[in-house]
Amino acid sequence: MTALSTPAALDADVGAGAAGDGGSSRHGRAYRALEPSRTGRTVRAVLLFLAALVTLFPFYAMVVLSFKPTGAVVMPEALLPWPLSTEAYEHVLGAESVLRWTLNTLVYSVVSVVAVLFLASLAGYAFARKRFPGKEVMFWSFIAMIMVPYHVTLVPSFIVISEAGGVNTYWGLILPTLANAQAVFLMRQFIKSLPDELFEAAMLDGCSEWRMYVSMVLPLIKPILATLGVFVFLWHWNDFLWPLIVGQSSDMRTLTTGLASLNAENAPLNVVLAGSVVAFVPIFMAYLVGQRYFTEGVTMTGVKG
Repeated sequence: MTALSTPAALDADVGAGAAGDGGSSRHGRAYRALEPSRTGRTVRAVLLFLAALVTLFPFYAMVVLSFKPTGAVVMPEALLPWPLSTEAYEHVLGAESVLRWTLNTLVYSVVSVVAVLFLASLAGYAFARKRFPGKEVMFWSFIAMIMVPYHVTLVPSFIVISEAGGVNTYWGLILPTLANAQAVFLMRQFIKSLPDELFEAAMLDGCSEWRMYVSMVLPLIKPILATLGVFVFLWHWNDFLWPLIVGQSSDMRTLTTGLASLNAENAPLNVVLAGSVVAFVPIFMAYLVGQRYFTEGVTMTGVKG
């Protein structure tokens, strides 16, 4: 049998419904109160637009001034996008030394990125998933290298490389930069956050350590590999002190040291800026290629799995 509702029960239900509607209404009003007003949205858009202008203005000035004819630069008229001339780019791209410097920079950056990512991923996998005596002491001793200023190690590194005959060589330029403590730390933290069940299942299936690393770890750490790859590439492409010390001959200069030498030789401003644009384009292209993985890697490194 169905129980009949009494008037008191009906009044209680109606009151509860009204209270529920009132609660939802209050939540809706509170949510709407958190939304910025039209004036607030306008102010925010204006501030973001101004910040974008301030950020992009140096790049705009670099590109526009690089297309100016050789001669005196008069501000602010020189910032207008006319008249344009490709004279500086013809000089830069036609110079054999600049092409050589670009090749040196590509070798230095690309080989270093591949080697750093390979070694850091191996070390991160070992520190995250393997057990061996002295692991924690070894790991934190290696991480302590982060606290040592980069400039402190320049002279000892140069003495070792010089005694080994690495001055004015590619291997002397690349080898001392491969021990990257930051990369090892990020790799270890990322691999440590991977589910333990994956590694247990792989061990039960009889996977070797190398097969586990190649077939399972590397595909899962693509975001952090791309993120670190962009950072390492930028660091090596813009590196100045170490290439300046090791690459002492003109044929072993990188773009950063080569452009600095042009500036020291009182080269025209448009030529120096054209060289800067040429040096900037590969960095921008590298970011565009790895942008999706870069964003995903930055997001995932802040989330513990």
